[in-house]
Amino acid sequence: MKLAVFDFDSTLMDGETIDFLAKPLGLEEKVAGITEKAMAGELDFFESLIERVSLLEGLEYAKAVEICKDLPLMPGAYEIIPELKKMGYKVVCFSGGFRIGTSPAKDKLGLDADFSNVLHERDGILTGLVGGDMMFGYSKGDMIQRLQNILGVSKADTLVCGDGANDLSMFAHADTRVAFCAKEVLKKEANIIVDTKDLTKILDNL
Repeated sequence: MKLAVFDFDSTLMDGETIDFLAKPLGLEEKVAGITEKAMAGELDFFESLIERVSLLEGLEYAKAVEICKDLPLMPGAYEIIPELKKMGYKVVCFSGGFRIGTSPAKDKLGLDADFSNVLHERDGILTGLVGGDMMFGYSKGDMIQRLQNILGVSKADTLVCGDGANDLSMFAHADTRVAFCAKEVLKKEANIIVDTKDLTKILDNL
């Protein structure tokens, strides 16, 4: 068995979930600016996540769910997953974003699992609080080691793909490291670089 782990925002999905959620509040540009710095490794991921989610306070939870049902998936996303499965990979998604975005995508794409964070709501309104599996800069590296142990998959049989600084921790535990339309901080640690928005280009290097 092999393991392939994809980031979600700006990797499997074309954009940042939190930017889409901030749009109806008129805060898209403010949130996107913080996201950009966090993905470049200029801000602590946990602190930036807490700051960005706090700006979503007051958004109706049902509205957030509706937005996340139809997030635009990256070109090639539908094609690459079955191809990797044919090659013996279990394919999962790790996201510093939110379950309301990753779970619909998991079902559409046929992923084996998704690991992400949960937006807290009270009485149908987002409170600006968040919790979950992927809150810290080290979270993806921590989770990939757990999955490797459970599945009996080696570093040599692990592929990871991401675009930002919070993907660095999982890069340390995979021999196949794909930087997809990525920040420079991640490209430095990759051995496959794809600068075109087409996930199937990864297959050319396997």
